[in-house]
Amino acid sequence: MAQVTVNIDGKAYRMACEEGQEKHLTELAGKFDRYVSHLKGEFGEMGDLRITVMAGILVMDELSEVQRKLRGLESEVDSLKKTRDTALAQVDDADATMAKLIGQVADQAERIAQKLEKS
Repeated sequence: MAQVTVNIDGKAYRMACEEGQEKHLTELAGKFDRYVSHLKGEFGEMGDLRITVMAGILVMDELSEVQRKLRGLESEVDSLKKTRDTALAQVDDADATMAKLIGQVADQAERIAQKLEKS
């Protein structure tokens, strides 16, 4: 298991992560640190735990919004898939109808050709 040191609010935290995930963990910690710094800038010093909880709530709010948008996009994709499937079924029906009509026209043309040969 890999280890990485991240800095949040000027404090170093040693954390374990899966091999190859060090950069990702460092980036996540950096984003979280920006939340903490933003809150400190807005509200001043108010205690590490309170700032951390507020930053966590902001992150969860952002996650909730992203999940809501994702559900909306998934619903839209499902709707588009249904529309596509309906359109493909209509195309298949139209193709079958067209093939049938072409067959009928070909039969008529053949009958006309036979009549012309006889006369």
